[in-house]
Amino acid sequence: MDLHGNGPPSHLLLQRLRPARLFAYAQPGTPGIAGPSWRPDEHERHRWCRLLDWYGIPADPHELWIPPPTAASPAPGAVVVHPGAVAAARRWPRERFAAVAQALHRSGHEVVVTAGAGEGPSARQVAAEAGLTPDAVVGGAGDVPFGLLAALVDRARCVIVGDTGLAHLASALATPSVVLFGPVAPRLWGPPARARHRVLWHPEGDDSPRPGDAHGPLPDERLLRITVEEVVEAVRDLPEPDLRKAAGRPLVPEGSW
Repeated sequence: MDLHGNGPPSHLLLQRLRPARLFAYAQPGTPGIAGPSWRPDEHERHRWCRLLDWYGIPADPHELWIPPPTAASPAPGAVVVHPGAVAAARRWPRERFAAVAQALHRSGHEVVVTAGAGEGPSARQVAAEAGLTPDAVVGGAGDVPFGLLAALVDRARCVIVGDTGLAHLASALATPSVVLFGPVAPRLWGPPARARHRVLWHPEGDDSPRPGDAHGPLPDERLLRITVEEVVEAVRDLPEPDLRKAAGRPLVPEGSW
């Protein structure tokens, strides 16, 4: 199954493996694949579930949760700040993350800063500028093991994150989040439209699905329009985490997102 965009390179790579069946979207460069048509302005959840449906495999884009993790959280109830992202275009400035972390810490929140492999120096700078102790940083030398990361997010007060993987983990665990968007519209990659998720995005009239370069070398101009004050205010407006989670009971479906 091709879940890597809609270009011939990935189609051709998979075809060379001689699979018994190849599930992919139709593309003129690979006319031998009779898949559904590609829609550029479609949320990723709906896109890939629609592909499965086309091939006769039922898939519900609203069923996105995962089972609660069994590991203990290293910081239950903490605000999780994740300043990293693969591309600089989706990376809000480090000093702004630090200012948010400092404001929340001073108002009484425990704050932890998470980091993937290679992101340790930046995360430690955020923590230091926010007035946090070095042990407030989780990860950095390598990726945080998924079980530990999931437990941290699952029991967090909330997650503050850019348009990157930790935002999706918060959605899958029904953890409140504030997600910062820049080059790509939240209608393509954003969290479910629920009160527990706050999306911050300032397209300033350009409401196209991809107004910027998601892999650009500099923070996107739309991302830079987000202020420290509005992130702090968004956190304060979030509802409390789901009490069913605190009691250790699994989440139940909430209907369509």
